[in-house]
Amino acid sequence: MQNLIMDAIESFGYLGVLLLITLENVFPPIPSEVVLTFAGFMTKHTSMTAPLVIVSATIGSVLGAIVLYLVGRLLSTERLERLVSGRVGRLLHFKPSDIVKAERWFKRRGNSAVFFCRFIPIVRSLISIPAGTTKMPFGRFVLLSAAGTAVWNIVLVYFGRAAGHAWSRVAGYFDTYAFVALIVLVLVFIAGVAIFYKRRFKTQKLNKQ
Repeated sequence: MQNLIMDAIESFGYLGVLLLITLENVFPPIPSEVVLTFAGFMTKHTSMTAPLVIVSATIGSVLGAIVLYLVGRLLSTERLERLVSGRVGRLLHFKPSDIVKAERWFKRRGNSAVFFCRFIPIVRSLISIPAGTTKMPFGRFVLLSAAGTAVWNIVLVYFGRAAGHAWSRVAGYFDTYAFVALIVLVLVFIAGVAIFYKRRFKTQKLNKQ
């Protein structure tokens, strides 16, 4: 994977960065850490410049985010409510009211979520889906996504540029951060699911008494 990324950037320059980051947002296994730190390194040894690399990466990130935002628009809250009203909802112990509560939460916290989740691996891609599902205004979504991802891109590109030939070591540090962050998120998710079902079953038990 790393060699393919390096070849793409060496061959296509800014366009290679844009396309790789677009794909990274749609297919998270592509490591933006490698793309951006190597691109940062290239700005010291080629005609590529850090500002244009950052602009290219930000455009690519926003394009990828828009794809998932549109996927979210297809998964409207109305469709999700109908889904959990049937067999799937009964199997998972979800209710239409749970979808409504989730939508209300995202409408209150969505701006912060879209911006800050751009710094978290995997989640920075997936956050675009609930933004689309809850019909966050498109212009606001693009602006918040661009702002959040620009910060991430600036940090990685300039770290890669400063590291020079040791750019891969910097990418490794960010890869470790990504792994730790992902583990923490999985644990938080598991805890959240456990709390949800504990409360749900407790409520159902009280209703039966």
